[in-house]
Amino acid sequence: MAKFSAVALAAAIICSASAFAPAPIDCRVTRASLSAATLDAPPLSPLTSWGEKLSDIVKVQEEFKKQPLPEFAPTVSAKNLGLNTLEEQLQYVKDNAFNLKMKMQEGGAVIFRDFDLMKTQDGFQEFYKALGMHVCLDPLHSVSARPTVDGQKNSPVYEAVNKESRKNFFIGMHNEFVGTRAPRAAAFVCFKAAEEGGEFLIADGRRMFRDLDPQLLQELYNRQIRYSVMELPFFGWVDNLPEPLQGGAMAVIKGIVSAAINAKVDFDVDLQWGEGGYDQTKMLQARAPSQPPIVVHPVTGEPTWFCNVHSHSSKLRHDRESIYGAERFEDGASQINKSDMFFGDDGDISDEALKHMDEITMKNVKFVKMTEGDVVLLDNYKCMHGRNVFDGTRKHGVAWFEGWDGEEEMKAMAKAETNKPFSIAQ
Repeated sequence: MAKFSAVALAAAIICSASAFAPAPIDCRVTRASLSAATLDAPPLSPLTSWGEKLSDIVKVQEEFKKQPLPEFAPTVSAKNLGLNTLEEQLQYVKDNAFNLKMKMQEGGAVIFRDFDLMKTQDGFQEFYKALGMHVCLDPLHSVSARPTVDGQKNSPVYEAVNKESRKNFFIGMHNEFVGTRAPRAAAFVCFKAAEEGGEFLIADGRRMFRDLDPQLLQELYNRQIRYSVMELPFFGWVDNLPEPLQGGAMAVIKGIVSAAINAKVDFDVDLQWGEGGYDQTKMLQARAPSQPPIVVHPVTGEPTWFCNVHSHSSKLRHDRESIYGAERFEDGASQINKSDMFFGDDGDISDEALKHMDEITMKNVKFVKMTEGDVVLLDNYKCMHGRNVFDGTRKHGVAWFEGWDGEEEMKAMAKAETNKPFSIAQ
């Protein structure tokens, strides 16, 4: 009966490849007024905004290449600004909230350095509240429970991937979304940097869109993409059944698992039989609905790469094993969390295409070595994120946002830029 308990486990933890369960962070908060209160649950992560379909994606790319892009991920340093006290730092954020969020919109991300304010969870929360950011639940909320930094239920600050067993796992570049939900923005904070490595990685989705091979871009956009979000490698025993019984057993298993998973998540999951692992064990693979790899940004109207091939492709992850070592899928949950990416019609993506996407991704990756109190505020639609391998102890956290004060004003400003094809990208 162990195989059926594994099915129950799978139904509870179906998630994207970015959601490996991290280890608890022991990060003490310093202001009891925030940490001791009973917390209400933040709202759900908002539905993903795909934007309107682009009729000629290659022509859009050609026009986009003509537009100079702003600096990606500019840095704001408290030291350079002469902000020496917590009060000065918090007041600066309050006084410049709109302009800082405009920097995020224009540059895709903003790197905050030398701020003592964000060295504690409560200070970090004061920071993003002063900015006027609106927190939401982790997009994994409906399918898996990501631990919070302080261990409290409904706490808005979640752990990043700090687990020791994942230290040699290079987390590929991705936008945060699960099924139909994606936060609009995020703030990643460092409470303790790893002794070696562990850099936070960011990449501009607009530059990805600009640099992709036009022919591949058109094929990806026209055929769309879909992810395998989970593998259940527990059904080798089916091959030992008498052949006349195998078809019926597979149909029953697929029906039970499909019903359990689709009752758990708010998007349709398609289960397909296949073989996986080094021993080609019979497995069920759960695939999410097809989607476009390019979206129209919900504020600025810019086209941007919104595709997690770098983190989800099993081929690219396998290739990285030669550099960083095996993924160490040791426990049942980690085995289930294996992912892959296909064309939207379930066709395989060629090794050549995957290699090209990997090269373009890494060309645009920025390695950010964060120290205690540093924060990266990013637009989840424009900026992908990942994490380098590390040694030592790493304690990072993240807050997700459904939006922010001034977002509608920014949309109006972008719409008013009628003389610019892509309003902010000039």
